[in-house]
Amino acid sequence: MRTARRPRPRRPGPRPRRPLAPAAVLLAAALLAGCSGGDGGGAQGEPELGPVAVSPATASIALPMDAYTDTEAESARMGRVQEGLVARCMARYGFTYEGVSTAAPTGGGAPEDRHRYLFGLADPEYAAAHGYDKTAGAGRPAKPAPPQLSDSAYTVLHGEVPGGGQGAKAPDAKSEEEAAGVDSGIEVGGMKVPAGGCGREGYRKLYAPTKDSVDLLFAFGLASEAHERAKGDSRVVEVLAKWSACMGSSGYGGIPTPYELVGKLGLDGDLAGPKAVAAAKADVACKREVNLVGIWAAVEKAYQDRLVEQHAETLALYQRQREARFKLAARLG
Repeated sequence: MRTARRPRPRRPGPRPRRPLAPAAVLLAAALLAGCSGGDGGGAQGEPELGPVAVSPATASIALPMDAYTDTEAESARMGRVQEGLVARCMARYGFTYEGVSTAAPTGGGAPEDRHRYLFGLADPEYAAAHGYDKTAGAGRPAKPAPPQLSDSAYTVLHGEVPGGGQGAKAPDAKSEEEAAGVDSGIEVGGMKVPAGGCGREGYRKLYAPTKDSVDLLFAFGLASEAHERAKGDSRVVEVLAKWSACMGSSGYGGIPTPYELVGKLGLDGDLAGPKAVAAAKADVACKREVNLVGIWAAVEKAYQDRLVEQHAETLALYQRQREARFKLAARLG
């Protein structure tokens, strides 16, 4: 089964044709490239661990980077605010834009389980009832289709002429501050289209208003780095070996990590069938037998603590900007 971190911070709203933030991609690549070796601790060695819980429920796990990561409800709210900013931009050109609605999560009031699949499936009751089907009981509506746009509206939204080929896309800008000095070279109704179109303008106003705006995916990148380093830590390597041996004793040999289980057993086509449920029950039982979740969570926390200390200044700026976004969202309603 593939690694599943907390919900990945996304750039909500209309999706331009090219990546919204190449810097974020380069950041993530650099972070992961720097931690791909077998030495999980890197040059500093492996960090000391704090308390190690015994088979904790994933909902009870608190990691340092949680403080810099939006909850599902916050992400949904910011998505709606961004769509509102895009709609205001489109209205300047005479277009009514409703956007793609971002539904609030339907958790029935239960606390969000941010790390539900961070170490693979870990809930014995869910495993017995649903196997590896992550969609069971999600209660989320199907994603609506994007709005139909005229050619002119499309140009304003995306900053490009439909079917215009190379050179038809307006120049972009990393921040709204920089966008003020960028000439898109595209006009609609006698007005210049903003750099990157209204989709990018809505994103920049919310997430990158000034040149010193920290990339939206910065905190996610640090959490990903901590996770990769933890996977190479000797204590995680040891507990994974124990889990794998336990799975072998249960009839599921040759599976080195929980993330590979679904693929190696060929369960992708029927994640909730009898075969998947049987494997999921054995998987979770073995995790509990060797305390995989407790040990790995403690190791993950130790690496996140280290990165928070190393990047304290940038994270402080990131948090101030995040709070400013929330205040802007409150003003915009």
